Amino acid sequence: MDKITKFLNKLSSKEKEVVVNIISHILANDFFHLDIKKLKGENNIFRVRKGDIRIIFQKKKNNIFILAVERRSDTTYSK
Repeated sequence: MDKITKFLNKLSSKEKEVVVNIISHILANDFFHLDIKKLKGENNIFRVRKGDIRIIFQKKKNNIFILAVERRSDTTYSK
């Protein structure tokens, strides 16, 4: 089981619904109502913020890759 699936299983049903909804918007290139910010020092890597949950994704041409779904902490953006 990958890290994203493991994290989603730990969420409450309400939080999981919000995260899945955001991920579906990201994968559909529908960024209209999302709090998106490009990460400093990175090429084509962005984060979406919803409360204390962060969804980090990479956009390459027409492809989008979800890199991480995590709660905000001091190590959220470090590799």
